[in-house]
Amino acid sequence: MKTSKLTFDILLDDKNVPETIVWDATDKPDATSSQTKAMAVALWDHDQQNTMRMDLWTKEMGVEDMKRFCVNAIGGIGDTLLSSTGDNKMAERIDQLCQDLVKQMEEDQKA
Repeated sequence: MKTSKLTFDILLDDKNVPETIVWDATDKPDATSSQTKAMAVALWDHDQQNTMRMDLWTKEMGVEDMKRFCVNAIGGIGDTLLSSTGDNKMAERIDQLCQDLVKQMEEDQKA
């Protein structure tokens, strides 16, 4: 059996706000760590029947980039839902929500 490891290193300022987020994975194609400005991790707690979440972003993460990140994450959840459950109806609703959010962001940028 194979083991894969995913790691995150978070550099915090004196107020515990992330300044740098670096991640690495044993199965990553390149051997170097990668830096990112935002991350969202969700874990299913079977015993509590609840989702535990960890969302972090650095001071440099721009508002527009954060909006795009959130919409992309929601879309990814829709893809996960479809591939794991086959629930096309729910996945289509999530996709429609993402399309609506993208349209709203485009309108906001024009204003």
